Amino acid sequence: MDDVELVREVYDASYRRLVTQLTAVTGSLAEAEDVVQEAFVRAVTHAATVRRADNPEAWLRRVAVNVARSRWRRARRWHGLLPRLAGHDERVPDIAGDLAADRVALMAALRRLPDAQREAIALHHLADLPVHEVAATLGVPTGTVKARLSRGRAALATLLGEPPVPSTEEARRG
Repeated sequence: MDDVELVREVYDASYRRLVTQLTAVTGSLAEAEDVVQEAFVRAVTHAATVRRADNPEAWLRRVAVNVARSRWRRARRWHGLLPRLAGHDERVPDIAGDLAADRVALMAALRRLPDAQREAIALHHLADLPVHEVAATLGVPTGTVKARLSRGRAALATLLGEPPVPSTEEARRG
């Protein structure tokens, strides 16, 4: 199988799943499609690396997350300039389409989390990756992922107006 066939096979097997996962990470279907496409472009140019990867989909997910992070950093730099260049509108574009109201609320709350917490929550809870795979994807220790998940869940509970879930130690005491 040549390099193009390999990437085509991985594309056919993984594209939709990766877009779904990255939609939760980025908060935008269009952005998720863009970063996943960029990851596949990089897979074509680095086909030997993809071929050697134990899990090509995990390699692509990591590349797509890194592309999204780079875009966020670039956007933050420009965000500071926008108010000076023109009247800046702080409204978030509506990506809801036909989504249910609770999913729209969840996506809006996810957008308000710090990037690190949003990435961990999206990859663990929405992409259904185990903590060690989230850690590998993000390039951080598993303890860091656990802390981000804990803080992210607490922040989401507050943002969604739900009572916070007590920690294991609090539950034992109370």
